[in-house]
Amino acid sequence: MAWWKVSSAGKDVNPDLASERTFPSFNVETLTNILDGGVEETRHRRSVVSTIQKDPVFSLENLYFKTRAERYEGAVRNIFHLKRKMKELGWEDNGKEMEYAYRALSGEHALNIHNVFLRSLTALGTDEQIAKWLPLANNYQILGTYAQTELGHGTYLRGLETTATFDPATQEFIIDTPKITATKWWPGDLGKTSTHALVLAQLHSKGKNYGMHPFIVPIRCLKDHSPLPGITVGDIGPKMSFEQIDNGYLMMRNIRIPKENMLSRFSEVLPDGSYVKRGSDKINYFTMIAVRVSMIRGEVVEALMKACTIAVRYSAVRRQSELKPGAQEAKILDYQTQQQKLLPLLATCYSIHFMAKYLNDFYNKVFKEIRKEDFNSLAELHAVVSGLKAFATEICSNGVEVCRKACGGHGYSLYSGIPSIYTKVVASCTYEGENTVLHLQAARFLIKCFGAAQSGKPLPGTTSYLSTRLSGGCQANTHLDFLNPDVYIKAYESRAYSSIAAAASKLHRLVQSGAEQYEAWNSTSVELVKASIAHIHYIIVKTFVSTLSSLSAPPEIKTVLQRLCDLYALHGIFTSAGDFLQHGYMTGKQLDLATTAYLVLLAELRKDAVLLVDAFDFTDQQLISALGTYDGNVYHNLLEWAQRNPDNKKVSPVFEKYLKPYLQSNQSKL
Repeated sequence: MAWWKVSSAGKDVNPDLASERTFPSFNVETLTNILDGGVEETRHRRSVVSTIQKDPVFSLENLYFKTRAERYEGAVRNIFHLKRKMKELGWEDNGKEMEYAYRALSGEHALNIHNVFLRSLTALGTDEQIAKWLPLANNYQILGTYAQTELGHGTYLRGLETTATFDPATQEFIIDTPKITATKWWPGDLGKTSTHALVLAQLHSKGKNYGMHPFIVPIRCLKDHSPLPGITVGDIGPKMSFEQIDNGYLMMRNIRIPKENMLSRFSEVLPDGSYVKRGSDKINYFTMIAVRVSMIRGEVVEALMKACTIAVRYSAVRRQSELKPGAQEAKILDYQTQQQKLLPLLATCYSIHFMAKYLNDFYNKVFKEIRKEDFNSLAELHAVVSGLKAFATEICSNGVEVCRKACGGHGYSLYSGIPSIYTKVVASCTYEGENTVLHLQAARFLIKCFGAAQSGKPLPGTTSYLSTRLSGGCQANTHLDFLNPDVYIKAYESRAYSSIAAAASKLHRLVQSGAEQYEAWNSTSVELVKASIAHIHYIIVKTFVSTLSSLSAPPEIKTVLQRLCDLYALHGIFTSAGDFLQHGYMTGKQLDLATTAYLVLLAELRKDAVLLVDAFDFTDQQLISALGTYDGNVYHNLLEWAQRNPDNKKVSPVFEKYLKPYLQSNQSKL
């Protein structure tokens, strides 16, 4: 059986892994259905994944042995083959099939940012612009990228230096990168592939700067793919990961584009150069909000799910040292320290999965409102998405690295699959907004809401708790009390309220003492980041609890999910104890009780660990891991994969160049 095929259950499964599945405490298939959103969704997803993985064109075999050029070519091949296949099968361009196909390809496809181009066009373009550009982009008659980040500026969009100056005489915009720091840098699909760029530039008209706006700029000739006059474009070179993606740079010297190439659903320049705005100034940031929502759900949580699947399965197979003197070497999953590393991360997968679903629903609601020119919820959505993006990417990328180290020396091998997952997901901490900056953006919203609460004004739903501070302290008297969601939700609410109040109080105190607002903000920035983290952590815990209360599922499923929810909440208390003690809501004794409950949960969830990662339902092809295969034949896989290495099938040129002269000069002495 080839290494990349799904192993069948039965006698081929490693007995140590098979034993973990022998007496399940819940139905894994039912839990998979819940994660997918229903039985039909699971069937649909599996059908698409199976279709993709049966097609030899999409094979991921020997992926770790391919060069950067081969990875890029394969990614481009895959996306165009997928386009043809989707048309043959009647799959929708933006339907679930594409989402499931991307999941099956494990990132080995090009034109990710082309999809951002499409999303931006749909959200920010007029009906006429959408009618013109969308069919071309959907049919790959043009290939788009989203050119926002510059050499000198990333997250701080107001600082972007690329300009778009309106010329009333010709009814054109002149796009220019006036200095080296204005060079567009990092956009995916730009280096070798894209024909058009959605360029974010400072709009200038009648001598006034109206801030950042989106413009569609042709960058390559459609006939021979050469850069158009005034365009300098190329690939930025090797990166920590994403070998298959052609991240690029772009310089534009006084490029003229038609007036109608400015996406103008919410703002436009009239023929005389007058500027007209409709709606919120923040609408041009909406594409980033959409991308962040998508990446949390489709990339970040999935990365941690994959890493947990690999590490938990490996931990059920790997035996190391004696737990009981004289007994067989124990599975490393039986050690409490291994459980402490992996099981809270498993709980994190479930908690952020449900939070991502909530966020997706919230985003869709606000998007519909914006289409009706109702911008009332946009600021709240921006704050939640910013805070969650920063929180989730940090937690998940750190968690993937914990999973790698939990696999010991074998985790360092690319064959484990985890290094590749890590180097991809860790990039999410900086792209689409650097995390510290995003927490500060969320904190700015929280401070405004706190001030509004002090004035008795109504608050958005996610910050309504700021209207009333909890009275008294934690009411837990035994460790079992900490398994009551009401108890730990109140603890998280108190922590969030106290963190935000403390930051607001310090800001006010500094300003009152004569500090400028910006000085006070900078001097409070550590506390502000802490406040954002506490707020997002509270919302995640509350959302998990709320999801379980409304979930229709068999009792045994609800039991294991409740344990995961409890573990996630108590792990947060265990690892951030100072926050819960600092303002007096919890006592040291209560913290000891919470720790006891937490450690008990580790033992209870250990028996379900393999089943809980099986429920994520990744095929072996998707994991691309010698350690994480469903059959658990770890050592067989490692040896077989090493033997498949093309370098082992030929004599290295190093022998002729360097080794041979020395080795042969000593032969007579032997």
